Amino acid sequence: MNRKSFYYHFRDKYDLVNWISDFEFFRTPEIADVNSPLDYIERLCVYLYANRSFYNRAFKIKGTNSFCEHFREKLSPVVAELISDNGDDMSDFRLDFYLDAYCGAFERWMRTKDCDDDVSFFQNLKNCFPLK
Repeated sequence: MNRKSFYYHFRDKYDLVNWISDFEFFRTPEIADVNSPLDYIERLCVYLYANRSFYNRAFKIKGTNSFCEHFREKLSPVVAELISDNGDDMSDFRLDFYLDAYCGAFERWMRTKDCDDDVSFFQNLKNCFPLK
């Protein structure tokens, strides 16, 4: 693919990484059919672990249009549902607090050379945070 064709489809190389994650996980029919946010998190763990070499590198990129920003945006409604209290309005501070924790945990997990398997990591998440 030449440069002109690439930039016709993507803003930059980071946009391509985000597109890959959307195409392979975030926009798949299997994710659309999850029954609960907890199932979504579990499937996310399985997917990231299976593709950990790619996401190890993707999480290293910081800044505008980075995968970290994209991941946080995609995870936000799921985390909001996980920590909601019976439909009560949630403060932005509370949501940001939990998003920071979840995104940080996922990033650290993916960037660890000999990371735990997906089942162990998911179990650790369930043990650390209030999950429904």
